[in-house]
Amino acid sequence: MAIIESFIQNNLSLIALAFSGLLLVFIVWTIVLQIQLSKIKKRNQNFFAGSSVKNIEELILGHSKNLKILDKDIQELYNISNQINNLAFRGFHKLGLVRFNPFKDVGGDQSFSLALLNGKNNGLTISSLFTREGARIYSKSITGGKSEKHPLTEEEKEAIKIAMENQKVK
Repeated sequence: MAIIESFIQNNLSLIALAFSGLLLVFIVWTIVLQIQLSKIKKRNQNFFAGSSVKNIEELILGHSKNLKILDKDIQELYNISNQINNLAFRGFHKLGLVRFNPFKDVGGDQSFSLALLNGKNNGLTISSLFTREGARIYSKSITGGKSEKHPLTEEEKEAIKIAMENQKVK
């Protein structure tokens, strides 16, 4: 023991200097850790901002519930979109009109052929032939852009072609 006491007495200034250096290292280390801790606290404040939740488990469970609600809403919107799409295919929204003169030498383009088609190119054509004696109106059913029961005139074919081209996405 006496050897240790004499060593400490002889090297007291050196030991004090070593402990001072060690204390300085610990102070710097503590400052670095405090800076990192404050950065983590700021991130947590941003993460939990606008929420009274104080732990991550509650926050994740809350987000999970919100996601389920949003998923349900998206599914409802998807179903509504499908219903609208089905309705759009049933209603007439493609049309083509061709005016013509059935009598090349007399009169003007008083006659017409009108094609009314739905999204599946089903519908009808209405043709009116205008003469001095009166007007005659004809209607033909259309399935898939063609008439299965009655032959189509060139003007009716042109009206169907125009109706189908008017709906093409450009």
